[in-house]
Parts: sequence; C-alpha cells; structure tokens
Amino acid sequence: MGRLTQRRRVVRYTVDGGPRTREETLAAEEPLEIRLGGRVFSVTMRTPGDDFDLVAGFLVSEGIIAGPAELSSLRFCAGEDEDGRQTFNVIEVQLGPGAIVPDPSLDRHVYTSSSCGICGTASIDAVSKTSRFTLPAATPAIGVHTLLGLSDTLREHQALFGKTGGVHAAGLFDADGNLLCLREDVGRHNAVDKVVGWALREGRLPLDGTILQVSGRASFELVQKAYLAGIPVLSAVSAPSSLAVELAEQAGLTLAAFARGSSVNIYTHPDRIDTDPEPTHPAEAHHAPARPRQQEAGRTQ
Repeated sequence: MGRLTQRRRVVRYTVDGGPRTREETLAAEEPLEIRLGGRVFSVTMRTPGDDFDLVAGFLVSEGIIAGPAELSSLRFCAGEDEDGRQTFNVIEVQLGPGAIVPDPSLDRHVYTSSSCGICGTASIDAVSKTSRFTLPAATPAIGVHTLLGLSDTLREHQALFGKTGGVHAAGLFDADGNLLCLREDVGRHNAVDKVVGWALREGRLPLDGTILQVSGRASFELVQKAYLAGIPVLSAVSAPSSLAVELAEQAGLTLAAFARGSSVNIYTHPDRIDTDPEPTHPAEAHHAPARPRQQEAGRTQ
C-alpha cells in the first residue's frame, strides 16, 4: 500500500508469556499543506492517498466551493524530503468562477490535527457555515434494515483498517444500500472530506437521496460536512455529541447513531427512516470508478 502504511518492529508482552519481537503495520500520517492562489491556507495531518479528493472536500466543508466548475485546478507542488525527493505533501489550488475566496484573516495558521477538523479555525464565527444546498424533505425513505446493514458493508470494505486497525472510514450509500464511495484516513473528518471531494469532482453535489455512514462517533464537524454537501442522512456506529444533534435538528438532517446490530437511535428528523418489514438486498457493493494517479493529474476534470 506504499505510503498508506509503514512497518515497525515492536515488542509484544502477554500476561502468560515473555516478550516477543514482531513487526506491525501502522497507518501512515503525514502533513498536507493546502495553498490557495500561492498562499498557505491550511496544514492538516492525514493518511496520504486520495489527496485531491481530500482538498476538494475540505474546500466544500469550508464553504469555499460547491461545484466542480468552482475548482479550476489541483496540483502537487514544492515539497521535498531531506534527500530531495518529492513528498507530495503540498497541493496548490486554483479556484474557478463562483468560488468564495476566503478572507486571509481566516486562514488556518496552525496545524489541524487528524482528530479534529475545526481546531485551527481562526474565528469561532467561521465554524457555523451556511450551506448552499437545502436538504430536501421528500428524499426516498430509507428502510431501517438497510440502514442497519451499512456499518457491516463499510467494515467489509475497509482494506486499510484490516491491515492496521488504526483508521476511520466514511462511506456514501444510496437509499437502497449500494456503496457509492468509501474512503479511509487516520482522521474521521478527513475520511468524510475525501468522500465529499470525490462527489464534487464527479459532479454529484448536492448529494440528495444518499446516506453517509461513518465508522466512529457523530461529531458537530461531521454533521456540518454532511450538511454542506447536501447529504440528508448521517449514520454513525458510535454516539453523537449534543452539539451534533443540535446542528442536525436545525439543518433538517437525519442523524442516526449507535447504528449496529439490530438497533439504531434516530436523534433528529426520523421521517426519512421507514420500518421496512424485510431486509433489503442491495446490489453488489461497488466502489467509485478508478481515478487517474493523483501525481499525474493536473486538473480536477
């Protein structure tokens, strides 16, 4: 998996035996510098891979772009290690017509960690953003059996988690439970940004009639990202935060949590969930079409 993982020798201890030396596979984590028009806009920690999707989704989450025409180009630029090799850790963005150019005073001048997507926001007023999409009330009803099956489908397709046990996942599904796109990353918000960025670059925004399934908890930032992408339903394996529930209620978004096994809690707007009598059998799950290698792609289309 290349830079997605690293091998490291560890010493393993057990209560019924002595120490043993073994090799473990770790999920990679590296900084990614995002530049807008030549100036540094943000630096985030992420698992390398799908970086163009990550940046595109991040810009959607920041309220800067909402469609592919507003993103003129993405390219890797200066960024070398101590041996002079390209690190692919700096991406230059050129915005297109319709993009909302951010005020330089709101640039993130500190590192954004892989555990929090809003820690570096310059102003608390910039956290609550207004989506350019309105969540439709009449989206196709989602059967509760279908909803409960999404976490299992997500886990089945987490290749990087299977090797490392150290990454989060986000999966985009249609109302029948078909997997449209899955991304993994050490940061839960990065995984969501990668999914949203894929959708933007494919011209799919807003994401009406879809469900975003995440592997961990439902935080405020994940609800915000779903809202800004026009996703009407967010489902999490673990618990939601109080602020996530408040934002989902105000945004008109259906928030489901503890979605595993044979039960799920619906915290907001339960009208989108249908108590279907029998489990649905979605078509064979599939990934998004293959994309060109990012280091060779100079544009978003």
